[in-house]
Amino acid sequence: MQLTSTEKIDITNIGLMIIACCVAMVLPFELFLFSYAILGPLHYLTEISWLHDKKYYTKERYDAIILVVIGFLISLKFFDKYIEIDFPEGFDANLAYIALLGSIIFVTVKNTFYRIGGIFILILSSQASHNFMVFFTVFLPTLIHVYFFTALFMLYGALKSQSRFGIASVVAMILCPVILFVVFPDKTFYPPTAYSMNAYELFKVVNIRWLIHVQGVPQQADMPAWNNIIFHSKDGILLMRFIAFAYTYHYLNWFSKTKIIQWHNVPKIRFAAVIILWLISIGLYIINYSMGMQWLVFLSFLHVLLEFPLNVTSILGIGNYFKGRLFKTKSAQT
Repeated sequence: MQLTSTEKIDITNIGLMIIACCVAMVLPFELFLFSYAILGPLHYLTEISWLHDKKYYTKERYDAIILVVIGFLISLKFFDKYIEIDFPEGFDANLAYIALLGSIIFVTVKNTFYRIGGIFILILSSQASHNFMVFFTVFLPTLIHVYFFTALFMLYGALKSQSRFGIASVVAMILCPVILFVVFPDKTFYPPTAYSMNAYELFKVVNIRWLIHVQGVPQQADMPAWNNIIFHSKDGILLMRFIAFAYTYHYLNWFSKTKIIQWHNVPKIRFAAVIILWLISIGLYIINYSMGMQWLVFLSFLHVLLEFPLNVTSILGIGNYFKGRLFKTKSAQT
């Protein structure tokens, strides 16, 4: 059986998922911290560069400026403990709401009047995001981005390429978290080190909100109680397996498809700048993990926001594929 280059990449991705799944089961905190610090910065830089060349998958290039401004403001909100700016309650949720739904307008609407009117309506209605605060401020830029949108991107690619192993890779993407939750559920192979627990400090909000809102863990009175649940309980370890897998494979999926996506095919000066910034970022993470994360917080938020139009394009592409199949079936029947 002769394999196409796309099918070879799909098989490679299934293998990468298995590897990420196995390591996440044994060393969830360490795998996440390694992937986030080493693979993460290179992913941000190369994806933003690639999206720029693709005109951000929007109707107008200036749409990206709106997303950049939103990313800058959300980054400021991240540092609200250190700067003297009194941000309104739910300010970051409002911005994420406008960015996500605004991306639908950026991708689908060409008429300037309708575009301005649509954005204006989103601004007026953005208070509705407060009813879904945790979704917009915690889950959307983290687990929704790295897992759900990655799965949709893979499905869209599989449907377009008609690869014999494309759908299998999507199925594997769905099965891996299930495996991580049901295989050895009571086994902690290696407890997190003191360094890992300290380095993970800024990420704990994701675990806490997921444990409360998804896994139904009761609210705890203080942070020491939460630390015990996050780093040492069954619920905490199982969740961290999923988080480590989702982030690691999100990055590996991007780099494994270099030949297809061609994100490396950019001017030499830009590519050199990307590599230099990546090496500086790694150095900062090595010196102090918290410093590295704070250095890259803007790029981290920005690459999530700039990817929204691509996410919308993937969802529309999947919908159009199945709509075409449905109409084709109806035509054949008549």
